[in-house]
Amino acid sequence: MALTVYGIPTCTTCKKALQWLDQNAIAYDFVDTKQHPPSRALIADWVAELGAKPLRNTSGQVYRSLGEEKQTWTEAQWIKAFAANAMLLKRPLFVQQGKAIAVGFRPESQALQALLTLPAEG
Repeated sequence: MALTVYGIPTCTTCKKALQWLDQNAIAYDFVDTKQHPPSRALIADWVAELGAKPLRNTSGQVYRSLGEEKQTWTEAQWIKAFAANAMLLKRPLFVQQGKAIAVGFRPESQALQALLTLPAEG
């Protein structure tokens, strides 16, 4: 499968993204990060591709419960935190052919739509 979507099934934004993918006949695999947390190595790859800041779920309780020191954390510290609690990861996260291509979902985002509808390479 060329596209993998990481998120949690109860997340409203994930539901909207999956519905949009279904409506546009885009095949994907869904990984529930609550049931199957991503490995530290996989998270490190995502951070290398997108950066730690876009991957932060700043609206979640877990993020808000972190101390003020989170403002000065390095990418390595964020990778450790994401690996310790996948709820810190913004969702959904789109991975195509093993490479993180986008995080979050807004159905009106033409840039995201273009990324998701590109033909798979290989």
